[in-house]
Amino acid sequence: MPSLSDQPLIHHLQQFEFKTLTEVPDSHAWPVVNDHPHGDDAVPVIDLACPDAARLIGQACEEWGAFQITGHGVPVDLLDRLEAQTRRLFSLPTGQKLKAARSPGGVTGYGIANISAFFSKLFWSEGFTIVGSPHDEARKLWPDDSAEFCGAIEEYTSWMKPLGCRLMLLMLASLGLSEGEIDWAVPSSETTHEAPAPVIQLNSYPACPDPDRAMGLAEHTDSSLFTVLYQGSVRGLQLLHGNHPTRRARWVTVPPLPGALVVNVGDLSHILSNGRFQSVTHRAIVNRTQTRISVAYFYGPPAHFKISPIEKLMGPQQGPAYRAVTWPEYLTLKRRLYNQALASIRLPTEGEESRTNTSEIITAAYTRRHGEAKV
Repeated sequence: MPSLSDQPLIHHLQQFEFKTLTEVPDSHAWPVVNDHPHGDDAVPVIDLACPDAARLIGQACEEWGAFQITGHGVPVDLLDRLEAQTRRLFSLPTGQKLKAARSPGGVTGYGIANISAFFSKLFWSEGFTIVGSPHDEARKLWPDDSAEFCGAIEEYTSWMKPLGCRLMLLMLASLGLSEGEIDWAVPSSETTHEAPAPVIQLNSYPACPDPDRAMGLAEHTDSSLFTVLYQGSVRGLQLLHGNHPTRRARWVTVPPLPGALVVNVGDLSHILSNGRFQSVTHRAIVNRTQTRISVAYFYGPPAHFKISPIEKLMGPQQGPAYRAVTWPEYLTLKRRLYNQALASIRLPTEGEESRTNTSEIITAAYTRRHGEAKV
């Protein structure tokens, strides 16, 4: 079998209108949707204005890998406009949306999740990716009427940048670190040009005639330091929680709270903290009556900066659990290896035999995901 890196990514753009379907077609019918039990654990909700916010965030990062935030300052009316413009985009006819289709190997525009390449069944969802300015892609959809959409995206991005820095500092503080110890954490006038272009992902999960047979977005972890998610008022985001020997992992639904934002810890924070912060496995499910939308903002380090475990966090008998990696390098690994990317950069501990080599991990990732999907 050729290596996974030789396999072309599969980009099945939707050629039909979800709202016209009265049943789930075989292309979207998943054999197993509920692979873990469901739990009613309460996802932490943290007010950023709380004097104890850093400690609470650190605890949530270690125990959950996710939390909701209030007191973040983002105006509610902006969130309303953001949701309205996102729904406006996805309500366009399919032919119109395809005018902004993501090109093969491209990043921006309309399409489906990259992890679709690891599954034989398609997701019950659509996506639209914006890197940097939204204007070029928006003009493909609305040649003469993109101002409101672009205005909402740009204003939201202007709030996300400082919020991302604020959250990063609180996460570092929870580890006993200061901003001076991580020189890229707060952009300065000298380093602003090094900051990565903001990445915004718009998602739509249409109402589904048989939600028990469809999947909005399969389980995965994010490649960023963390992701800030606006999920609107419709339930659908689920986190995998409690995966330890004494208690089986459970899918926990994150309840939408008016004005709140969800923060998901990503793989790079897991690396940076030498495994203390958990990169949360999450997914999106669909429902029978309501279309759900979400807007994700991915926060990461400058592209050239190598993320590695912070030496101060290691004990006297503990070394780094992962090798250093840049964000672009890790994104490439993630596209090839899916959820095996972290394992591919893990360093062996003292006395531990050499881990599976990268080619074996690639083969295992391909076989596992395709095998499960085709059962």
